[in-house]
Amino acid sequence: MTRHQLPLATAAALTVGGCGAAVVASAGTVLAAAGHGAVLGPVVAVGLAATGIAAGIAAVLADRLAAQLRELRSAATRRLHEPGDHRLDRWLAGNGFTELADLARTLDALTLRTTVADELAEQHRRTAENASAGMFELLSGLVAAEEGARGQLAAELHDTVAQSLGMARMHLAVGDPESLRSAQEFLEDAEEQVRAVMARTRPPALREGDLAAAIGHLRADLEQRYGVAVEVTWPTTAHPLPLVSAITVYRFFQEALLNVVKHADVDWAQAALVVDEDGIVATVSDAGPGFDPDAVRPERGRHVGLGLLRERARLAGGSLEISSMPAAGTVLQLRLPRPAAPGTRGPRPLLSRHSA
Repeated sequence: MTRHQLPLATAAALTVGGCGAAVVASAGTVLAAAGHGAVLGPVVAVGLAATGIAAGIAAVLADRLAAQLRELRSAATRRLHEPGDHRLDRWLAGNGFTELADLARTLDALTLRTTVADELAEQHRRTAENASAGMFELLSGLVAAEEGARGQLAAELHDTVAQSLGMARMHLAVGDPESLRSAQEFLEDAEEQVRAVMARTRPPALREGDLAAAIGHLRADLEQRYGVAVEVTWPTTAHPLPLVSAITVYRFFQEALLNVVKHADVDWAQAALVVDEDGIVATVSDAGPGFDPDAVRPERGRHVGLGLLRERARLAGGSLEISSMPAAGTVLQLRLPRPAAPGTRGPRPLLSRHSA
């Protein structure tokens, strides 16, 4: 149901006029009943005149109040859109009606809350945009890192297993007993190479939770295959680690030491692991020629090792630090947060240094 709305001045004039007319009518009735009919006319005339004057004054005051209300609403609206606008301040000082000052304080408080809410909404929007951009960047990096890892694995299989299988096929095509024996040797060699690749991809010791043993096997494999000796510094006290931390540490050592083999041109390197209350720190260093980290860019599946390490560190909540200069050697350092709960499910505790 829609109610009829009147301007405040009109409503005030009608109200005061109606009340005055009712009073005059009542007074006339009383005078007539009392037998004072001679004065009835002048009394009614004076009463109606006073009623008209009072209604006019009420209309003027109501119109002034309405104008101030409109001005107050306009000032509050400007303050909402322009927080620095000070046109509402005179109302807050208490000029005019007391009720208008109270209303101004209420509007100012609501405007402040609205402004804060808008600022928080804008901040959340920007945070969401940044998070979205960061997630896209992370996913892009992971895709590139995964493709780089696939390229490295394909190159290794091509250089080992594929060549052995190709030689076996050539000897099988000849068909004489000597060629068959040679083909069998190449097939056995290919089988051994596949097992070696599988072991390097996910060492059995790491699957069993023995990170120290996995690093020991990695060190032996590097020395046997490439002639690079690795000096390992390991914690003397066993520490339980979650599986994600253990795998991240192992991949760091694996990739960093392979970078030593590929780029450092040295036959000796150092690897160290420190686990304390502050976190996990894994370090690989060499005395090779060094390089400029800012100048390294992935290209056609090459030079993706550092990108892989960075993405793994980010996924595990850590960071990768690279310290290298031409002719000054290289130090790679992985930092991971220490697991909050020692009893977190994961691999068995790390073994002591002699196991590595």
